[in-house]
Amino acid sequence: MSENAALDRITVEPGKCGGKPCIRGMRITVRRVLEILATHPDREELFREYPFLEEEDLQQALRYAAASVDDEIKYADSVA
Repeated sequence: MSENAALDRITVEPGKCGGKPCIRGMRITVRRVLEILATHPDREELFREYPFLEEEDLQQALRYAAASVDDEIKYADSVA
């Protein structure tokens, strides 16, 4: 899986959420998804409370966070 395909649900738009990385162009940041994951260990409960999120959104948010810790994120104005 290529690096871009691995993070194809992460979007960055200068006019949305202050240019922070978001999930699928929605107004929910990767940071917020990570906070949701940290406070909702039960996936069923998480998806009941946030029905617009999908499992792959969560996985990509985690991959994005892991890569950003090592400064491996390479984006060139990725807009949904």
